[in-house]
Amino acid sequence: MRRKTRSCCFPSCRPPAGRRGLAALLALALLVLSGCGGGKEDSLRIGAALYTQDDTFISAMAQDLEGLVREAESETGKKITLFIADGKSSQNTQMDQVDRFLARGCDVLFVNLVDRTAAAVIADKAEAEGVPLVFFNRQPVAEDIQRWDGIYYVGADARESGELQGKLVLEAWQADRETLDRNGDGILQYVMLEGEPGHQDSLLRTEYSIKAVTDGGVEVEKLANETANWNRAQAAARTAQWLEEFGEGIEVIFSNNDDMALGAIDALADTPQSRWPLIVGVDATAPALEAVAAGQLYGTVHNDGRGQAQAMIDLALALWNGEDPAVELTDGHYVWLPYRQVTLENLGEFLER
Repeated sequence: MRRKTRSCCFPSCRPPAGRRGLAALLALALLVLSGCGGGKEDSLRIGAALYTQDDTFISAMAQDLEGLVREAESETGKKITLFIADGKSSQNTQMDQVDRFLARGCDVLFVNLVDRTAAAVIADKAEAEGVPLVFFNRQPVAEDIQRWDGIYYVGADARESGELQGKLVLEAWQADRETLDRNGDGILQYVMLEGEPGHQDSLLRTEYSIKAVTDGGVEVEKLANETANWNRAQAAARTAQWLEEFGEGIEVIFSNNDDMALGAIDALADTPQSRWPLIVGVDATAPALEAVAAGQLYGTVHNDGRGQAQAMIDLALALWNGEDPAVELTDGHYVWLPYRQVTLENLGEFLER
């Protein structure tokens, strides 16, 4: 892929006149040749902008990126510098961070968007500098991905995660309906902890988790749904309110991610209820796997953060070396990784990782 040549001189630079000016101009030319024009430096610089490191899954991905960079350095003999910036859930902050990465001369950008509607602006900034851009985990709309040939997306299909989560509940209902159907009415009563309003993953996981249950022939009744912004503390507060309102009438707690599922567990731990509702999450974070082992979380859906991080590093190395990406690309821009269900039965496999 062709990249634009960076200039070390601002457009407003004007050569001074006279002999001193000529000497200064020659000195400037030597500086440019030594600093910018001597070919590609033997060091790959990657700027990674995260929406927030307070998110357990994103924090784990950042650690995976750091570890995989060290492995790639050892395997390739190339120097790889990874700059990580925490957007702290502010799109303005993240935009400033992207600007700094570009000013610093990063060769590739990894961006986990705070606001997916900002993708076009970031894409235009990267294109202007000829810097390949890899969005991850938070998927921009297709039009933004296709703005130029140097934009990619690495992630997993949120619809699949919702379907697998719903199938966890369906299988539990089919295996032990008498236990799960607390009031014996043949209807599954549930509450839903949702991520950010309007967020694609939140919308798809919410829709397709319930669809998987109803497609399996189970009648459902939604008692309540509420946004908790992927946040454990907010989810604990929402769940505490529901427990006061519905008591043991809640049979299942669906959660769009594991942090919110753990918040529901926190709320339940503060109540005298001896029979907890069935709780399911998404991501298979380390704390969530511990909750599965403890019997508090019925199941989760593994979101392969390490696999995504590896695909991003492989993609960055290929783009930097001017090679065709070794990863499998869908429609020339997308790298998709599959989700997997996690329950007590196969928990050992994920704990080993």
